[in-house]
Amino acid sequence: MVEDTDGGRESSFKRRVVLAGGAAAVTALAGCSGGSGGGGGDGSDASATTSSAGSDGSESDASGDPLLADASEFDPENPNWEENNYLSTPLIDAGYERGTRADLESMGNREVDEVPHGEPVRETPEDESEWLEPDTLVFTESPSEDVQGRYEEDFQAVFDRIEEETGIPVEYNRVNSYAASVEAMRSERAHIANFSTGTTCFAVNLAGAVPFAAGIAPNGSFGYRLFATTRADADGVQGVEDFASDDVRMAHAEPASNSGHQAPSALFDQYFDVTAGDDYEINFSGGHSQTTRGIAAGDYDAGPICSTCFLDTVEADSSLRFDDFKVVWASNPFPNGPITYRYNLHPDIQEGIRAAWLDSDFAGTAYAERTGYEEYVPIEYRRHWYDIMVIQRYNDVEYTQGALSE
Repeated sequence: MVEDTDGGRESSFKRRVVLAGGAAAVTALAGCSGGSGGGGGDGSDASATTSSAGSDGSESDASGDPLLADASEFDPENPNWEENNYLSTPLIDAGYERGTRADLESMGNREVDEVPHGEPVRETPEDESEWLEPDTLVFTESPSEDVQGRYEEDFQAVFDRIEEETGIPVEYNRVNSYAASVEAMRSERAHIANFSTGTTCFAVNLAGAVPFAAGIAPNGSFGYRLFATTRADADGVQGVEDFASDDVRMAHAEPASNSGHQAPSALFDQYFDVTAGDDYEINFSGGHSQTTRGIAAGDYDAGPICSTCFLDTVEADSSLRFDDFKVVWASNPFPNGPITYRYNLHPDIQEGIRAAWLDSDFAGTAYAERTGYEEYVPIEYRRHWYDIMVIQRYNDVEYTQGALSE
């Protein structure tokens, strides 16, 4: 456990201790326990990423990145990040930007009695006078790890299903920040939302959100990873340790973003002894797309990026290529942002909202095309978001509205 000393964290102690109650889970997230997430070991030999030897064991010239492995050497089951880094192309070609249905099932099968940080999901009020029965249901989503420029018409299929199940029409409310999405549900100006992974904990604690479903791609892929990313020609950046340099300008997405800030703040520190804000200055770019484009343009030298957002950004920009970027480390999968509703909606409305997502096949719809998901499956906050809460506990995150936008 990351223990408090007089209300503060001891960073030297923090670096020695694996998160209590979540050791195996967070180790897996960090890609340090083998399996689909990458290299074996406990992260203690991470200095191997700056070795002067090439991936074949031979000595390399002083110029170039001696750890840059050939695309053919990338093994999704064992990327061996301690000794290799890769251009992003082979990772994308292998579908490594997502996890699998097995990863999702593993998250859901964990024994978790209590949430490790913050409050549990609120129960529906027993007092019927507290039930909310709006004439129009308002749906919103935050600019997130799982959202890239969607518009109202993209949601028509699911909005039609909600109206079929509840008899209530649905209105789309677009917001431009994590904080605005949470505030909309807190103030009952939004009743249904697709929050980002990291924002979900804030929404549960501040806005009474009830996460209940997450999308699965047609091939069974699920979630996303953290890609520690730099430019392909950044020969001096060969591993996460090299982020701790005055010559490396680092970008993070936003304070509440999981893969863009919270996860790297915990995992870089835990496994590589690199503390964001101490060993390098944090420059908030405003989002994953901005980090990606900023690295390509030279505004930033490196940064943690949500893998699926990285893919979307490069594919959508004709001036970018996957070979323009190098990935020096990647995490195991995180859950993608869930569908949620407000806890005090009338139980019949809650049931209808759940059915609209969980009992529907969205194949062939604009909704499936834009989200990448034809099917939605049940999730449980305390189990599926356990790792996220442990990471946020590690970072001493307080669930306040101000923490979303600071």
